[in-house]
Amino acid sequence: MKRTPPMRCVTRTRDGGGNHHTGSTSTGLEVPNLPRRRLLQGLAVGGVVLGLSPMIKPVWAQEGTIRNAVTGTAPVLTGTEFDLIVGEAAVNFTGAPRIATVINGSLPAPTLRWREGDTVTIRVHNRLREDTSIHWHGIILPYQMDGVPGISFKGIPPGETFTYRFKVEQSGTYWYHSHSGMQEQKGMLGAIIIDPAHPDPMHADRDYIIQLSDWTDEDPHRVFAKLKIQSDYYNFNQPTAVDFFRDVSREGFSSALDKRRMWNQMRMNPTDLSDISAYTYTYLMNGTTSVDNWTGVFRPGEKVRLRLINSGAMTFFDVRIPGLKMSVVQADGQNVEPVMVDELRIGVAETYDVIVSPESDAYTIFAQSMDRTGYVRGTLATRAGMAASIPAVDKAIPLTMEDMMGGMSSMDHSAHSGMAAMGGVAALAKPSATVRHARTEYGPSTDMRVDMPHTRLDDPGVGLRNNGRRVLTYADLRTIGGPLDKRAPEREVELHLTGNMERYTWSIDGLEYGKSTPIHFRHNERLRVIFHNDTMMTHPMHLHGMWSELESPEGEFLVRKHVINVQPAQRISFLVTADALGRWAWHCHLLIHMDAGMFREVVVS
Repeated sequence: MKRTPPMRCVTRTRDGGGNHHTGSTSTGLEVPNLPRRRLLQGLAVGGVVLGLSPMIKPVWAQEGTIRNAVTGTAPVLTGTEFDLIVGEAAVNFTGAPRIATVINGSLPAPTLRWREGDTVTIRVHNRLREDTSIHWHGIILPYQMDGVPGISFKGIPPGETFTYRFKVEQSGTYWYHSHSGMQEQKGMLGAIIIDPAHPDPMHADRDYIIQLSDWTDEDPHRVFAKLKIQSDYYNFNQPTAVDFFRDVSREGFSSALDKRRMWNQMRMNPTDLSDISAYTYTYLMNGTTSVDNWTGVFRPGEKVRLRLINSGAMTFFDVRIPGLKMSVVQADGQNVEPVMVDELRIGVAETYDVIVSPESDAYTIFAQSMDRTGYVRGTLATRAGMAASIPAVDKAIPLTMEDMMGGMSSMDHSAHSGMAAMGGVAALAKPSATVRHARTEYGPSTDMRVDMPHTRLDDPGVGLRNNGRRVLTYADLRTIGGPLDKRAPEREVELHLTGNMERYTWSIDGLEYGKSTPIHFRHNERLRVIFHNDTMMTHPMHLHGMWSELESPEGEFLVRKHVINVQPAQRISFLVTADALGRWAWHCHLLIHMDAGMFREVVVS
C-alpha cells in the first residue's frame, strides 16, 4: 500500500530578530520553511564567529565556559605526545548561534601530524557532560586503542581522561572522529597526516587539507526522529506530474504508467538519493561556509597537493575544480598509480589525495552534494581575497529501475555458475556470483531484495554518468605494490545490506545491531567478503582494524581501502586478511544508518 504523507497544520511566528519559525500542530514534525532551506544550500550562508587564538589553553573547556569555536584553519599538532580536550564551543553558520562539540576549541579539530614508525601517545580529556570517544579512522592498531564504546573499550566518562598509545604502522591521509552518539555530526572530527618513513614519491610544492563536512542547526537526534516518522522528510525533489508527462512523451503512456505504478508498489522514490538534504544541512569546507570562502594560496606553476577528506555524517560529495585536471595519487591513505580526472565522488569517510598544477589567478574548489540540493566552495588563488566563478549545481538525476533492481544484462551468471559447489581454494580464485539471501532477510526490517545485482566498478554512480567530464571510478584505482597478502581466499562471507525505508530501519542480512550475533574470523585467515546491496541507497562500508582489498569480478586485485561504497543493487567483493586479534566494528559510515542498525561486531580469534 502506498504511504500517504500526513496532513499538517502550519503555524508561523517571528522572533525578535526577524527570523521565521515553522511548526506543526498535528504530527510533531516541522513543516519545511523553504526560504530558509535555500539559505542552507551554500548560496548565502553567514559565517562563524571567530574569537580564539589558535593557541588554546585547557581552561577554555572548564565547566560553565562556552567560547566561540576556532574555524577555517585547524591548528597543526606534531610530535609523539598530544593532549586533546573534548568540550563545547559556540558556532554560527546560518545566522543562528549553536553549540558544537569540539576538540581544543577548534572545528575541525586540530590536525595531527605523525611519522610512520613512531609510537604516539594521545591523552583525551572529556569536558562534556556525557561520555565521549575518539576513533582513529583507517589506522591499523591494537583493538583496545580503536575507540569504539561497547566494542573495544567502555568510552570516556565525563571528567575523565583516556590515554591512547600505539605504534604508527602506515603513512598517508586519514582522519579521526567521535564514535559516541551524534558527536561526530556536531563537529567532533579532525584530520591526520602521517609522513612516510622514507621520502614521499608524491612530490608537491604546497600541501592543503580539504576537509568536507555537513552541519545542521537541528538536534541530530531530532533529525533521526523525523526520519523514523517520515523517511523522505528532507527530500523535496519528488516526482511530479510534469515528470510523468515527460515520461509519456518519451516512452508512451502505458510504459510511463507502468513505471510509476512499479515505484509506488515498491513504496520507493527514485529521487531519494540522500536521507538528509540542504534543507537542514549547511556544507562546510575546513569549517567554513561558501560565503567565508576558504582559500589556499599558490604560485603559478607550483604543484599543489589537496588532501580531500569527507568527514560528513550523511553526505556524499562530488568534487571538481573547473579549469584544472586532478591527478589522483592516493586513496584512503594508500598510494595509487596516478589517474587524471575532472571530477570524483568521495563517499562518507573516504579520503583522496590529488595533485593539481594551477596556472592562472583563481580556481573554485566545488563540492556539491550527491542529491544536488547544495554545495560548498573554496578557492585556490595567487593571493588571499580572490574568487573564481562558481558553477551551477548540476541537475538532480533520479535512480533508474536498473539502479534499484539490477538486471540480467549487468552480470554474467554463466561465467561463475556452479562455482560455490566446486569447493577448495581454486574455486575461490574468482568471486562467486550466486545470490544467497539469508532467511533473516524475509522479515519486517527488509522491504526489498535484489536477485539480479550488477557489479560495474567502472560506473561513477547516479548523477555522474555521461556528464561530459572524466569522472573517477573504482575501476580506475590501482594501489601501488599490489595486495599485502598474496594468498588466495580460503572461504567466502556474503553479507546483504538491507533496510526498510517506510520504517526507516537499516540492517545487515535483515538484522539490526542488537538483534545480530558477531561475525567470526579465524586469526590470519584470508577470506573473501561479498557485499550485496539490497537497498536504494549507496552505503560506505567501513571495517575497522583491517584493510579491505577491492577486487575485480574476475578476482584481480584493484585497490586497498578502509571504506568501500556499495551502490544500489550492486554486488562487489574484496579480500581481507584477519591479522588483527580482538573485537572490531563493521558498519555503514552514514551516521544515522549506523545508529539505526547497519552495524556488526567482528571477532578475530
